[in-house]
Amino acid sequence: MEQLHDIEYRGFASDNYAGAHPEVLAAINTANGGHQVSYGADVYTQRLADVIREQFGGQTEVFPVFNGTGANVTALTSLLPRWGAVIATSTAHIHTDENGAPERIGGLKLLTVPTPDGKLTPELIDREAWGWGDEHRAQPLVASITQTTELGTLYTAGEIRAIAERVHAKGMTLHMDGARIANAAAALGMPLREFTTDAGVDILSFGGTKNGILYGEAIVALTPAVADGLIYLRKLNMQLASKMRFVSAQLLALFENDLYLRSAGHANAMATRLRAALDEAVAAGKITGLSFSQPTQANAVFAELPNDAADRIREKFRFYDWDRAARQVRWMTSFDTTEADIDTFVTAICQELAADR
Repeated sequence: MEQLHDIEYRGFASDNYAGAHPEVLAAINTANGGHQVSYGADVYTQRLADVIREQFGGQTEVFPVFNGTGANVTALTSLLPRWGAVIATSTAHIHTDENGAPERIGGLKLLTVPTPDGKLTPELIDREAWGWGDEHRAQPLVASITQTTELGTLYTAGEIRAIAERVHAKGMTLHMDGARIANAAAALGMPLREFTTDAGVDILSFGGTKNGILYGEAIVALTPAVADGLIYLRKLNMQLASKMRFVSAQLLALFENDLYLRSAGHANAMATRLRAALDEAVAAGKITGLSFSQPTQANAVFAELPNDAADRIREKFRFYDWDRAARQVRWMTSFDTTEADIDTFVTAICQELAADR
């Protein structure tokens, strides 16, 4: 087949833009050939279950799915009755970027709380955690947090534990959207279990697509007793792959030789390089009009600069406006972002924002 794109081009719009890691492609090739039982009864999915239990605890159950929205909706639906509600931040992906899927497909009510850094706290949860027994109010029975958050910020294990304790004390359960959980693990420098299972998370949407696999995520039931009917809901929500061995093989590849940490750690390091270079240019007075709205804690840099300058830079490097009215943009790095990519991007930004321009 003819190659239709420039394989040397890198943008900073999303880690979804990156291709598949070579080790992931090799894993798919290894899983290919011959016949394997369909719908998850294959040897790769069985091995994935063992690996997930090694990572998260012996009680854990895993359900590979096609995508993150499917993982979130299916996981949340398994936790809630039809009258249930989910407390989340106003910037949560389930609220802003899933096109009403939790409401339309899952039949869930989302109770959102504004927060400047994308993070819930026990006190913020308390704002919506009330009204049990009131027939006029959807019952708040789940809190959902994102690690790392949609604003690029990071929960510590202690912060998650405090949320879980508050949630559980109220008879609720805790869901984690882990689309970028590998970036969190790399940034925290701790095992996955330490800030999930051991911190009190009940169910996890484990992300892979943003960390170098072609497609596929997984629902990881850390407390299986609180999740009802996942085996049925996955099919009901059109997330059951017939050739599941190819989803499972990719997820297995992430854990082989800590690929998930190597890839995410590199992406984080490239974001740190970008932020440091621009901080230095601002401090030296070489550029003006640039500031940062969030700390850079993983692989996202949130910056503020004039819209016209952003548009000119975007002619060379693709990236998204986060809030155009606030002149805020988001720059994402990936497992395949190189130091040269960062340096070239920094040069383009500095040319547009040069103090003597």
